Amino acid sequence: MSSPKLDKQPVDSTTIPVEGGYHDHHTTSSELRHADDVRLAQLGYRSEFRREFSFIETIAFAFSIMGVVASISSTFSFPLVSGGHVGMIFGWLIPSLFVMTIAASMAELASSMPTSAGLYYFSAKLAPPKYSALASWITGWANITGQVTLVCSIDFTCAQMITTALAVGSNGSVVLGNGPTYGILLAILFTHGIVCSAATTVLARLNLFYVVVNGEFSLLVGTTIAAIISLLVCAGDKKVSTRDAFTLFENNTGWANNGWAFLLAFTAPMWTLTGYDSAAHISEETAGAARAAPVAILVGVGATASLGWLLLIAASFATASVPDLLTSTLPLPMGQLFLDVLGKRGMLTIWSFIIVVQYVTGAAQGVDASRVVFAFARDNALPGSRWWKRMNRHTQTPVNAVWLVIVLAAICGLLGFSAAALSSLAGASVIGLYVSYVTPIFLRITSGRDKLVRGPFSLGRWYMPLGVVAVAWVCFIVVLLLFPSSSAPTAETMNYAVVLIMAVFIFASVSWIVSARRWFTGPISNVNESATPTLDEKQQPMADRVD
Repeated sequence: MSSPKLDKQPVDSTTIPVEGGYHDHHTTSSELRHADDVRLAQLGYRSEFRREFSFIETIAFAFSIMGVVASISSTFSFPLVSGGHVGMIFGWLIPSLFVMTIAASMAELASSMPTSAGLYYFSAKLAPPKYSALASWITGWANITGQVTLVCSIDFTCAQMITTALAVGSNGSVVLGNGPTYGILLAILFTHGIVCSAATTVLARLNLFYVVVNGEFSLLVGTTIAAIISLLVCAGDKKVSTRDAFTLFENNTGWANNGWAFLLAFTAPMWTLTGYDSAAHISEETAGAARAAPVAILVGVGATASLGWLLLIAASFATASVPDLLTSTLPLPMGQLFLDVLGKRGMLTIWSFIIVVQYVTGAAQGVDASRVVFAFARDNALPGSRWWKRMNRHTQTPVNAVWLVIVLAAICGLLGFSAAALSSLAGASVIGLYVSYVTPIFLRITSGRDKLVRGPFSLGRWYMPLGVVAVAWVCFIVVLLLFPSSSAPTAETMNYAVVLIMAVFIFASVSWIVSARRWFTGPISNVNESATPTLDEKQQPMADRVD
């Protein structure tokens, strides 16, 4: 008997049965996965992934994608330039508090609608019916822009870490320029393409091993703690006073206004605290997604913000001279700080672990970005969608979408030949991602106040004040990150984030006006009334399927 044809219809409040809510009686893994697939069908999609991510593995994924020690090592130049010691301490703390409001709002949405479509699905559901497709279109394109540039920026800084290690290891005799750095970036992207194409089972186990097993000793958590302790202990008498560590302000930006200069330090935490929407994007691969996704978002952001602040406090105490770090010949000033405090051998030891952390962070982000591309293509929103939404029959992962992300990231990597490469890539990724984060939050507190079907995690009456703060903060930060790092930029030092963002904005706008507004209806249902067994159901014993 041939398979029934799938109904292709817009997903809206009339096609999604939302009654019934959530229940806690699913005791076995098979029952839990079946309940997830039922809920996914209610949202309008059939299950196409294997649900291999457990509760703890989902949290590990969201935490690892922010790679706190590696991210701070990559962006340490921002607080050094924009405030010095004050930029390190308060330039991290202030944005972290505001980001928690965004994470909490997103967690509520992910608990209500656990689908890999994530943010643009949320926007479609919460927008007025007349503007549902447009809201989904804007959110989806903004998120893909942020996802791809974030992959590129993570892997670009990983390449910079490698060149930093080579320079230190050779005592300065091997100093690689922009060309070789770009070559290393391409090699990293290629290996990430292979890793991200693996089966979900492999990805979940590798990620848990990275965070939970090794993290206790040498990787993410362990490396961060080791960095904190080593900076505080090994700096010895060279540490600055507590007063200087927390209050000494230095403006090295070129902007005359000290307040504005300090605000530019916010780039570092805003770039680090991205990607936590990954918990929503892998929800179709997660068992108990309605509970695991919101917890992963909150724990990931909270733990990263806390550990990051402790690391920067240690770095502030260990930084005897901000100008000396800024004039270092090494690509990354944090490498110079570790070299000054730990010596060559100590620096290379801890730096090697930081490189591994950044590499795995890039792999995790590659998985996240590919799932976003797959989900958007599944709703026919991308050029060539029929290619990007294909699932590999061997790995049951969207391999084509993976390699599209890798190729686009490699193109964005050409900005590495600019002196302002990191600020441009970081700015573009933060703007793209946070616009996509805040759009459904804005709709939640306006047109969607009575539309949300609450999941296991709910903000209750706090959704409104938290949502207002989240929207106001993103509006402010988007404007801030479009500015250059100095008051007199040149072609070499200008912030190219505006170029990347505007290029996508113009393409998406023209596409919408000329064509997409006639055929794009937002998320498309691919389930029908006659249920088709899901991947997980096919693998269950028959007895487990009986209700």
